[in-house]
Amino acid sequence: MRLNVVSDVHHSVAGLAEAGADCDVFICLGDLVLFLDYDDPQHGIFADIFGEGNTRRYIELRRRLQFDEARRFGRELWEAIGADPWTEISQKVEQQYADLFAVMPPGLLTYGNVDVPALWQQFLRPGHRVLDGDVATVAGLRIGFLGGGLQTPMRTPFEIPDEEYAAKVEALGEVDVVCSHIPPAVGDSVFDVVAQRLERGSRRLREYIEDVQPRYVLHGHVHQPLADRVTIGRTQVLNVGHFRARRRPFVLDID
Repeated sequence: MRLNVVSDVHHSVAGLAEAGADCDVFICLGDLVLFLDYDDPQHGIFADIFGEGNTRRYIELRRRLQFDEARRFGRELWEAIGADPWTEISQKVEQQYADLFAVMPPGLLTYGNVDVPALWQQFLRPGHRVLDGDVATVAGLRIGFLGGGLQTPMRTPFEIPDEEYAAKVEALGEVDVVCSHIPPAVGDSVFDVVAQRLERGSRRLREYIEDVQPRYVLHGHVHQPLADRVTIGRTQVLNVGHFRARRRPFVLDID
């Protein structure tokens, strides 16, 4: 069985329609929205509203882990234009979703931490199946899905408490493949070499892997990891890559 997997699409329409070609199952691990583009600050929702210069300053504050200062700066920008943040942002998120779901191949989908689950339903098309804390069985292969991320100072839209995420892990039972937006808490998997910071991985997911030993764990979230694959017992943990940069799916053939 061939799986074509994408994650961290971040409003990259280019290549998305073709990502479902020549496979048995197409899988998307979320992060469809592009709010900030750390590599190219002229793109993204924040830049659309406030311009590249303000975006560069906002990104730099976040890179320095000065999150309170970044939030104050953001509030000042919103007050200056006299707009309601959620109204403006949700309209732009909806437009990005409209662009992406128009070309999204049929397949199995879950949410990323920067996604807004409540807005997905209106854009799903026939053949799209959303799973989160659920299992899909395809040709006898049990594939479990874990959407969203854990709470961080970033305060992205779909961050949830550790206990809620752990409950989703528990709900999977025994599976052959885990598809999670975030990685398990394994040092080399969670360190981003470009951002020079540790992203949050799930300790409960790591414990699950140690206990259950699924054949594969597929994840995204960390755009430039120190290691894109690690082994925990018999389980291969694979980062499927940053689709916005790659513009092609990660391909996994399973016997």
